Amino acid sequence: MWEYTDKVKEHFLNPRNVGEIENPDGIGDVGSLSCGDALRLTFRVDENDIITDAKVKTFGCASAIAAGSALTEMMIGKSVDEAAKITNQQIADYLGGLPKEKMHCSVMGHEALEKAIAYYRGTPIEEKEGNVICECFGVTDLEIIKAIRENRLTTVEEVTNFTKAGGGCERCHGDIAKLILETQNQPLPEDKPKLTNIQKLKLIEETIEREIRPSLQLDGGDVELIDVIGNRVLVATRGACSSCKSAPITLKNLVEAKLREFVTPDLVVEEASK
Repeated sequence: MWEYTDKVKEHFLNPRNVGEIENPDGIGDVGSLSCGDALRLTFRVDENDIITDAKVKTFGCASAIAAGSALTEMMIGKSVDEAAKITNQQIADYLGGLPKEKMHCSVMGHEALEKAIAYYRGTPIEEKEGNVICECFGVTDLEIIKAIRENRLTTVEEVTNFTKAGGGCERCHGDIAKLILETQNQPLPEDKPKLTNIQKLKLIEETIEREIRPSLQLDGGDVELIDVIGNRVLVATRGACSSCKSAPITLKNLVEAKLREFVTPDLVVEEASK
C-alpha cells in the first residue's frame, strides 16, 4: 500500500476543476488508456494572458488524479509564462510529496501543461517517435532521456519511478542503464563477449549448483532448471520452496540476482508452469 499524504488523499477524494473547457485556449493530452494513465488538460486565458480557468480529466490512480487536480490550482491566476515554469517536482511538492514509485504521475501533469501551453502559443511540440525501449509501457529512448535530464536521474529504479519504463518484465533494464550513462556523458562498460547458447546454459547450471542451491538447501528448499529460452530462465521450485509464500521473492532476489551477476545481466527468471 502506498503512503499518501493527507493532501494527496484530499485531491483524490475531492478533485478540483474536473471536466473540460469548451473551446479552450489551451489543450494538452498525454498518456494512454492502454498503459493505465491518461490526462487531458484545458485552460482559458483573459486579454492579459492570465489563466482564468483550468480543468482536467484524468484516468488513472490516486496520484494521477491528485496531480492533475493540484496542477489546475497551481495554474489558475498565473500568467501563461509563469505557468510554463511549473515543474513536475513542484506539483509533487504542492501535494506534500508523492511516493517515489508514483512520480511519473507528476511528470504526466507537467507534460500535459507543456502541450497545452504550446497549443495556446501556436507552436505545437514536435512529436519525435524515438525508439521504444520499454515494450511493456511503450516508453521511448527520447522520453527516458528527457526524464533523466530534467530530474537528474541516476538509477534504473528512478527512471522507472518517473517514466514507468522497466516496471514490467525488466528486460529493458540494461538499455535504460546505458541511456543513463550516455546522457550523463559517462563511459559505457565494455561489452562482454556474447555467449553461445551452450556456454550460457553451462554457466547457468554451474551458477545454480555453486551459488544458489546450497543456500536454498539450508532451509530445505531447492530449485530445478527446466529450460532456457533466449534470456528467459525457466525454473521449478522444489522442497520447502515449492510451498513457500516467499518463493517469488526468492526467485527474484536470489536466483535471478545470482544468475545476472555470474552469467549475464539480461537474464529474467520465471517459474515454469506447474
